[in-house]
Amino acid sequence: MKQKLSLYFCASVLDFCFPMPTTHQPALVRDLNLRQATSLNMIDMIGVGPFLTIPLMLSAAGGPQAMLGWILGAILAICDGLIWAELGSAMPQAGGSYHYIREIYGARKLGRLLSFLFIWQLSFSAPLSIASGCIGLSQYASYIFPTLSREIFSRSLTLSLPFVGILELRTVATNGTFVALALLAFTVFLLYRRIGAIGRSSGFLWLGVMATIAWILVSGLTHFNPAMAFDFPAGAFSLTPAFWQGLGASMLIAAYDYWGYYNVCFLGGEVKDPTRTIPRALLLSIVIVACLYVVMNISILGVVPWREAAAPNPGGAPFAIVANFMQRIYGNWAGQLVAILIMWTAFASVYSLLLGYSRVPYAAALDGNYFSALARIHPEHRFPHISLLMLATVAALCCFLRLADIIKALVVIRILLQFLVQGIGLLWLRYRRPDFARPFRMWLYPIPALAAIAGFIFILFGRQNFQRELKLALVILVAGLTVYLIRAFRSHDWPFVRTIAESDPA
Repeated sequence: MKQKLSLYFCASVLDFCFPMPTTHQPALVRDLNLRQATSLNMIDMIGVGPFLTIPLMLSAAGGPQAMLGWILGAILAICDGLIWAELGSAMPQAGGSYHYIREIYGARKLGRLLSFLFIWQLSFSAPLSIASGCIGLSQYASYIFPTLSREIFSRSLTLSLPFVGILELRTVATNGTFVALALLAFTVFLLYRRIGAIGRSSGFLWLGVMATIAWILVSGLTHFNPAMAFDFPAGAFSLTPAFWQGLGASMLIAAYDYWGYYNVCFLGGEVKDPTRTIPRALLLSIVIVACLYVVMNISILGVVPWREAAAPNPGGAPFAIVANFMQRIYGNWAGQLVAILIMWTAFASVYSLLLGYSRVPYAAALDGNYFSALARIHPEHRFPHISLLMLATVAALCCFLRLADIIKALVVIRILLQFLVQGIGLLWLRYRRPDFARPFRMWLYPIPALAAIAGFIFILFGRQNFQRELKLALVILVAGLTVYLIRAFRSHDWPFVRTIAESDPA
């Protein structure tokens, strides 16, 4: 593994300095059917997020009114999912958003820059998402083995930047961090095979995830206490600034938990009958998971008092709310068993995330708009192995960050540099190219697209201390612009394209 990572690093440096045209590569194989695509989407969406973030949402909103964040988050996911469904069915290629943004804004014009910036931010946000699943697994492992939560070191790194101010990065390592790193290495090992075998295994992982959710739902509903679940504090729904800030913070966490419905779009080049399968897999997974989330969270609050769940755990250890929930109902054995099952769902999520995201830098590199080493296909198993290793390496570094910081940074970076660009782009594409082939058309257009854009803007600015994550996103944006402009100048790409007269004076 170390030798492969070293080779990747050297290849990327050489590629940046001396970009080469991509040679012919073996093609991807369309092996994923509707059931497999929906399974991958659902295990990507569910993951470990809802089992970790309930306390964060309760603390942010100040009570069980945090459930409003879940409900509005589901509506936002459906509205944004319709954007993905229309674009995904029209352009079913590996890489998803890369191709959509490139096509919408012009492959040889602004789309060249914006699609590069999308890949650039994904090189940071995708590893953050993958790392959050690894950290989540290690936190539930610490419920079974408490020594895993023991802190080894904690550091705060600060950087003063012109026009930005102070940028702070907090790092932490516990014994559980090494569990997270081991999970990541194991996932890379499992993904070193053909997509057909991976699609079949996704069904097996999906069964484990659904069994966990079913047990939680049945247990919660059969022991449900409405007075406890709806124990709203005084003034919970007063439309004060604190209410709106709490709603914005809870919707940010809900957005993180719902995300993953678009995973099938990143695998568009490996989906059977993509013009039908992609929209169906998207919308099916969103509706099913949204129903499961809302019912599951309300049922948990009917057993575990929200004030207890929202309070920090003694010693700084994570509050494994679902394990505590099961322990209250059945005893210690149930808490430990459900912790194991949640570790299963966390692994399934990391598996699906790393699989889907690894296809995106590959697609950009294949197009000549990213480091060409990432376009390499494994000669035997036919998958982008260098791209996979690159994301896994950055994700390993992200495992040393705090989970709450990871979630905020991930959502803000992704909204600012991808989701808003893509949502606005769909409106522009409809206006500029009304004859563009659309096998699936957004329902009630343009209401869902406008609602998604408004919802994302509210999440960006409707929170306390929103400036910190925006500063980080701005730094990533400026760094990406710098890298792109240097490469574009050297290769005479947009906006430095030579005209015929400039290139040939004769």
